[in-house]
Amino acid sequence: MLDIKFLRSNPDVVKQNIKNKFQDEKLPLVDEVIELDKRNREIKQEVEALRAEKNKASKEIGAMMAQKLEEAEALKKKVAESNGRINDLSEEEKEVEEKIKKNMMIIPNIIDPSVPIGKDDSENVEVERFGEPVVPDFEIPYHTEIMESFNGIDLDAARR
Repeated sequence: MLDIKFLRSNPDVVKQNIKNKFQDEKLPLVDEVIELDKRNREIKQEVEALRAEKNKASKEIGAMMAQKLEEAEALKKKVAESNGRINDLSEEEKEVEEKIKKNMMIIPNIIDPSVPIGKDDSENVEVERFGEPVVPDFEIPYHTEIMESFNGIDLDAARR
């Protein structure tokens, strides 16, 4: 999986990589991840500001309780509202992070520069060969047949 910082700072490189892999249907994911990442950072910043404000208000409540009860009650109400907003933002943050992770898992890794670009394996470049391929003079059984012969799998039971 790519690093979100790399994707954020190099979206064109990531998009070109997707094109090189002929996976154009994944191109919109790059922009979507960037937008989700932006929203995620905004949420974190707002939550941090709300927590700082809540902590400051909580300290003021203690000092006001001895002097002005009405102002202390107003601050308590403000702290409660902040807690509600923090909880809402935390839930949204979890959802956004989950979407980011899901999309980042779909976006392919960057191709090594030494790898030639081709639409399928017919365009692969043979770098080195060791001997000639051996073709046996008997029919090779399918893997499930081999497993059945060793009682390693019961396909009839699996079909039930």
